[in-house]
Amino acid sequence: MNSYIMSLLLFSMSIGTVITAASNHWFLAWMGLELNTLAIIPLLSKTHHPRATEAATKYFLTQSVASALLLFATMLNASYTGEWTIINMQTPIPTLMLMIALMIKLAVAPFHLWLTDIIQGLNLAACLIVLTWQKLAPMALLIQASPEMNPMLITSLGALSMLVGGWGGLNQSHLRKIMAFSSIAHLGWMIIVVPYLPNLTLLNLLVYLMMTSSIFLMMMTFLTTNMNKTTSSWMKNLPLFSMMTVILMSLGGLPPMSGFIPKWMILEELIKQNMTSLATLAITSTLLSLFFYLRLSYITSLTTSPSPLNSKLMWRLKLNPNLTISSIIIMSTMLLPISPSIMNLM
Repeated sequence: MNSYIMSLLLFSMSIGTVITAASNHWFLAWMGLELNTLAIIPLLSKTHHPRATEAATKYFLTQSVASALLLFATMLNASYTGEWTIINMQTPIPTLMLMIALMIKLAVAPFHLWLTDIIQGLNLAACLIVLTWQKLAPMALLIQASPEMNPMLITSLGALSMLVGGWGGLNQSHLRKIMAFSSIAHLGWMIIVVPYLPNLTLLNLLVYLMMTSSIFLMMMTFLTTNMNKTTSSWMKNLPLFSMMTVILMSLGGLPPMSGFIPKWMILEELIKQNMTSLATLAITSTLLSLFFYLRLSYITSLTTSPSPLNSKLMWRLKLNPNLTISSIIIMSTMLLPISPSIMNLM
């Protein structure tokens, strides 16, 4: 793809997200979502492969349905209340339709099948965009509109998403599918605490973005898409490969890595809200997710792939990480000591 066209698409995607996050009018927020979607679609299909074209088409159809449902819900709410402001969703039916539209855009269970279906046909850069940047605009709308939504329904969808994300990743061998189910599980953690403390949702989102970005940047450095290729990545860059194992543990929420911060805070908030059963369910789903992170870490770090002897000279490729991936790795692993300061800022 031409570099000018790529720059224009990335700029449009960024502007659409900023417009949606900064607006308090539903029509302006919808315009930002559409601009974001239309900029992402060419980025998904830029490899000119049939599977990439299929993935972009499915993404377009799914996002179009969600956007149409969101616009219809806001128009229906405006006909009842006479206002288009985001914080004024007072009628139950439009609010329910709005919540379903946002859950489809975020790929929260049971509206998650489109994400796991398209993610396998995309390259790693497109997967990174879909699993990170694409979540920002719908999550901003959900945080703003969450006080008007049914808290029990939101927490139920969050709990279901955690279980689906944990169970779905158990039998996967492709890294992109594993990261897709990891995204579904992390979104479940974000969703369950939205009605009670939206700042924790924002903190969880930021930590998730850092961890997922670091994993995908390392996968792009190693050129790995499945477990078999990952087992030979230690020959390319051993220190970077070792950090990949650590960040996988951070995704699982093990202390003292950064991924432990949001889970710790969310469980504390659930217990304060007398939702001990939901906290127990969240811990159980974390064990499911931790299992496939541990399995991936075991395969990548404790086993050696069957390979000819001369393949050990792959270190001559000099795959050195740049400053961006180094800084993201540090933030993905070492934020726990400053977690009180982070919470004060939130």
